[in-house]
Amino acid sequence: MVDRRTPELQMKDVRHHRAAFTLAELLVSIGVLVLLVLLATQLLNSAATITNLGHKQMDADSQARQLLDRMAIDFAQLVKRSDVDFWAKGTVAPNSAGGAMAGNDQITFYSTVPGYYPSSGSQSPVSLVAYRINSQNQMERMAKGLVWNGVSSTDTPVVFMPIKISAAFPSINSGSDPSSEVIGPQVFRFEYCYLLKADGSLSITPPTYVSGIAAIVADIAVIDSKSKVLLNNTKIATFNTPSQVNFLSEYASGMIPGQLRAQWQNTINNARDPNTNAPLPPPALSGIRLYERFFYLSPPVL
Repeated sequence: MVDRRTPELQMKDVRHHRAAFTLAELLVSIGVLVLLVLLATQLLNSAATITNLGHKQMDADSQARQLLDRMAIDFAQLVKRSDVDFWAKGTVAPNSAGGAMAGNDQITFYSTVPGYYPSSGSQSPVSLVAYRINSQNQMERMAKGLVWNGVSSTDTPVVFMPIKISAAFPSINSGSDPSSEVIGPQVFRFEYCYLLKADGSLSITPPTYVSGIAAIVADIAVIDSKSKVLLNNTKIATFNTPSQVNFLSEYASGMIPGQLRAQWQNTINNARDPNTNAPLPPPALSGIRLYERFFYLSPPVL
């Protein structure tokens, strides 16, 4: 068939066909677009993951800082007198009855910090302060404001030896005392030992007198609120139960600073292994932060 169009029209039609995309060009363009979208998605996911981890760490850091700063104040004003009890790990009769502590540690002592005082007045400058992990795997602090002996027959007074803290205040270990409150809702593990003045070593047994302690070394484990929802109380309790594979170990004689925290980190790392007896969700384990601080005790007032 003869094309009867003028040369101008024929040339215009050729240019029109040449301006269109071929099927191969369209496929290449779509492939490049998909690749760019995938790269952008990966970048956004990576940025979101890094931001989320940063928020988790800030959450745990904030919780730990608040607790450790409060403990620093309480320990700095600890009453270091031989005529009042110091109920803690390794303390033995006849002076106290703290003894060995399996799982989370507890500690109770007199400190010249404000507490929840009785409404009758006659306040002393001394409070009974206690730290413990409760049954909900949260750190509790008790600050029980005391009155002077003989001032009141109904309010709890400051007690002197041979009366022991455990005898005068039986509610301190049960958490039923109204002066107790949750101070670390995300703190689920608490261990401590003593830095001795005599030789600078760490010990799980205190000297005869509190004045022989240079510092109390505390280790805590904190999990941020977002990660905690992935672990129920039963799973968190495995970190505090000696018979469990994920148990975070206790202080032992002969340890050096930082050694316990390193052992805890190894246990948490191993809990991610699917070959262990009780693997835990990696996103939850990544939200656990470990902290260690030395609380130096000021010299006793003579």
